[in-house]
Amino acid sequence: METVRGRILIVDDDREMLDLLRDVCEGGGFEVCTEENGVHALRRVEEEPFEVVISDIEMTGIKGLELLKRIKGYTPFTPVILITAFGSIESAKKAMQLGAFDYLTKPFDMDDLLVVIEKALENSFLRSEVLRLQTEIQGRYGFSQIIAKSDAMKRVLDLAERVCDNPSNVLITGETGTGKELIARLIHYNGPRRGRAFVPINCAAIPENLLESELFGYQRGAFTDAKVAKKGLFLEAGGGTLFLDEVGDMPPAVQAKILRAIEDREIRPLGETKSIKVDVRIISATKEDLKPLIKEERFRQDLYFRLNVIAINLPPLRERQEDILPLAHLFIRGCSEHFGKKIAGILPEATKLLMEYPWPGNVRELENAIEHAVSLSRGNVITPNDLPSFMRAGENATDLVVRAVQKQYTVAALEKEYIMKTLDQTGGNKARAAQILGMDRKTLYRKLHDYEMEG
Repeated sequence: METVRGRILIVDDDREMLDLLRDVCEGGGFEVCTEENGVHALRRVEEEPFEVVISDIEMTGIKGLELLKRIKGYTPFTPVILITAFGSIESAKKAMQLGAFDYLTKPFDMDDLLVVIEKALENSFLRSEVLRLQTEIQGRYGFSQIIAKSDAMKRVLDLAERVCDNPSNVLITGETGTGKELIARLIHYNGPRRGRAFVPINCAAIPENLLESELFGYQRGAFTDAKVAKKGLFLEAGGGTLFLDEVGDMPPAVQAKILRAIEDREIRPLGETKSIKVDVRIISATKEDLKPLIKEERFRQDLYFRLNVIAINLPPLRERQEDILPLAHLFIRGCSEHFGKKIAGILPEATKLLMEYPWPGNVRELENAIEHAVSLSRGNVITPNDLPSFMRAGENATDLVVRAVQKQYTVAALEKEYIMKTLDQTGGNKARAAQILGMDRKTLYRKLHDYEMEG
């Protein structure tokens, strides 16, 4: 039995033409329905699904352009192909304005018609796939999906929800692992730009000499290795959102160009002689306080004001303990499904460890700890022995934080000691340590170099 490639509705009051089009389309492997007037065609469209509609323009009763308009009002994503023996530039223009997929003038080659149908089907499939993905993404990044039992997170989500429809740039601050990119995606996917791209870039993970070309692109021949032109992330994010993560690590030269792009709403790729207009909302994130960097002239004050139109600060997990257990149960459900296990809950002793641990790596560290526990669990509940060893033995992170406060550690000194302890717990495995710390390996290597801890 042959597979039907799609259902087509053909509308024409010329019976001979209608039969010819039916034969051609059925020969192309399509299921074909026909109607001789627009009234019946409209009723058919309302009652049955069709991948493509083909209609003559000049018909008695409802003409093709009116039929097109009504079909688009009922099912806007169904491609409609119009055909006519009286083609004109004016009628073709009107057809396209009303949303026709294509316009063919009789006589036309039937092979050309089949090619147009193929393109219409591809267009219909892509539209359906985009809608499916948008629905999936909006479900994943809906505000109702976010755990927020604490007042601190409720305030964050309230502010994020209020700025969704606001075109202003947003600066999200918070420690590593608090979920800055998640909030950025929430804002994007719940605002008017959700149908366009969300383009993230980690400014700390890309070498300085490559960051500019990544952001702005370049023309072929702009430099020695520019064999082909590259579309920069500003253009990829056109109509959407550009997410600049760890914006505090952006080199001064790139900061100047970002500022110019924001102020002029245009960019100039390397090697290009003319500027290109861009429509991009910028959401930035940083774990560092940018104000000291401004005083040290490592970050431009004018760029800071441009990026920080709306400020959202994410509290660390240790300051919103009400969220720890709900998040843990959420991660247990996800990890259980991933590993094919049925974990029903957490023993009180393990719950105590989760609540007492200060989570310096925040939500990301909690997720990693739960994945570790679910992966190693032999029963249907999480026990203390399932949790990472550093939560159970030796000086725990609570002791570290207390000692840091007593000895008045700087943030850098606390970070250095925490990195050392994490490396010790992972047996020197930098990849695993970076995962627990909630940073990419390049950032960890850079910090090891900065703290003279390489080896």
